[in-house]
Amino acid sequence: MYEEQQQPATGPQGADGHGPLAGFTVGVTAARRAEELGALLQRRGAAVLHAPALRIVPLADDGELLAATKDLIDRAPDVVVATTAIGFRGWVEAADGWGLGEQLLARLGGVELLARGPKVKGAVRAAGLTEQWSPSSESMAEVLDRLLEEGVEGRRVAVQLHGEPLPGFVESLRAAGAEVVGVPVYRWMPPEDIGPLDRLLDAAVARGLDAITFTSAPAAASLFSRAEERGLLPELLRALHHDVLPACVGPVTALPLQARGVDTVQPERFRLGPLVQLLCQELPGRARTLPVAGHRMEIRGHAVLVDGCLRPVPPAGMSLLRALSRRPGWVVPRSDLLRALPGSGRDEHAVETAMARLRTALGTPKLIQTVVKRGYRLALDPASDAKYADA
Repeated sequence: MYEEQQQPATGPQGADGHGPLAGFTVGVTAARRAEELGALLQRRGAAVLHAPALRIVPLADDGELLAATKDLIDRAPDVVVATTAIGFRGWVEAADGWGLGEQLLARLGGVELLARGPKVKGAVRAAGLTEQWSPSSESMAEVLDRLLEEGVEGRRVAVQLHGEPLPGFVESLRAAGAEVVGVPVYRWMPPEDIGPLDRLLDAAVARGLDAITFTSAPAAASLFSRAEERGLLPELLRALHHDVLPACVGPVTALPLQARGVDTVQPERFRLGPLVQLLCQELPGRARTLPVAGHRMEIRGHAVLVDGCLRPVPPAGMSLLRALSRRPGWVVPRSDLLRALPGSGRDEHAVETAMARLRTALGTPKLIQTVVKRGYRLALDPASDAKYADA
């Protein structure tokens, strides 16, 4: 859907004419609303690599969903918890297809109906029903707290599952004496074409991504599962710990990453727009900025801002520039730079070739100085030498 290449920014731009995410590459793991998220990122200048980490399989023809629906019609629950808008709509549509739609809606209209968040509330009302309550936080933890405060002993609670079991939620209700009926409206499955996900994994471990976005917990779990299958899990975790920013739409989505010890960033409002705005703050804040040869150089994922002008740089050039920026002002030997070049072998001529292309891409050759018979150095401004002497 999206290629790993810079798209022209057509949306919110800075005074210099490029978006706040220009020069950064963001991975998108979403199966649903991926186009919307990708468009929001591209409008702000990002290059987007889309790789759905899973696919949604509706269960309209699934005997398990039909049996749960009939059971709830025959034996009324005390409480129904609707967890996702797409899941609730799919449940009603499946019931319609079985000729049970009116009976299901009549049953749901006579019980305590809880909706997790405004989107679910909209789906409930579109079906002609009214929810009794919806948490302001959109958190299942808040729903659980309410139910436990009300008391659930001896009560029958139906929970519309959203693609994966909710063991903590369900177990807590059962421990408090509730009879819990799961309503599995759809399931998450691995993508039919695993190629894009493998390319995203390869880009992550090679530090070709600056961030990966997650909009569902199953997507994060699926990415880890695939990495484990390929023997890349340790490398992926190192990348997420140090170089690739994991951005989650909310705390539930972040759980599989936190279970692996990975810290994430999350917006205050669990929406795609705030998620993108968060990246607009975080990624530029992580960029390295140096005063070089009288210019301001900001090193981003696959580009450099030189005095606010965006300069795309080839991957080999970015590898050299990062190696130089780790020791700003110091001479970096050709042998060290050769090791920084991916797949360059032993010929130091590869450094000279990549360096020439880097200087051309930067548009200001004097940013990088050649030190004869020794190597190369960033031409750090003299006033900055002391600051970076121990870098």
